[in-house]
Amino acid sequence: MSFYEGKKELLIIIPAYNEEKSIGAVLDELLQLPLFGIADVLVIDDASRDDTAKLARARGVQVITQMYHMGYGAGLQLGYRYAVLHGFSYVIQMDADGQHDVSNVMKLFDRLRTPDEAGNYSDLILGSRFLEGAPDYPVSFAKKAAYAMFRGIIRLFTGKRITDPTTGLQGLGRRTFTYYAGFGHFDDKYPDANVLLQMLLLDYRVEEIPARTHPRREGVSMHWGLGPLGYMFRMLFSIAAVWMRSRWFHLDIENTVDAEDWNDHLVS
Repeated sequence: MSFYEGKKELLIIIPAYNEEKSIGAVLDELLQLPLFGIADVLVIDDASRDDTAKLARARGVQVITQMYHMGYGAGLQLGYRYAVLHGFSYVIQMDADGQHDVSNVMKLFDRLRTPDEAGNYSDLILGSRFLEGAPDYPVSFAKKAAYAMFRGIIRLFTGKRITDPTTGLQGLGRRTFTYYAGFGHFDDKYPDANVLLQMLLLDYRVEEIPARTHPRREGVSMHWGLGPLGYMFRMLFSIAAVWMRSRWFHLDIENTVDAEDWNDHLVS
């Protein structure tokens, strides 16, 4: 039995770092959706130096502010652990910069709760910018090349075709975010194609749906300046590590964490 009771089934996680120029509009649009009674919204403020947390709290959503800037992945993992502890069944994660249209939320939620013809539910649903049916999304030549490389690596290692291997717009079933909450199961900086490859190798059910996205409204992307060079180096190293962990050392999904484990840890 969960330590927490009476919680809603969906948690919407929004990691944010210095997003005061966009977080308010994102939350205003999100809170216009029919979420009352089914969803909670959690903003993970990654030690922002601006009014990101203040603006989020003013809109009545849950906010966790980290004492130190830990990175995008660390913020997401904190959200997953929150979801496990509070007994949520589903998680949808989206960015705070306005790139992810809020209309995607209900589509992801409906898809998470819809089984396939065999009665199986998806563990991870990706909101793809490039799947047929998605509006055109402008991408630079360098990013196109990077996406093509990640698609090729995933296809080579898993045989699966993924059109958008770096999307941050995702819907997660409880099996997935419970696994992500475990130590060493999630990249604390750039959880992109590396984590997706990991989940495919572990036979999690992954699918994509077309998503509506927009160019960044305000602020600065985490991939700016020399950042992309460090990102690519880290990503390729991480992908190699994921392959070795799965195929050479045969690490699997048995070392997961469930709500009872987290509750025991919390009260000990």
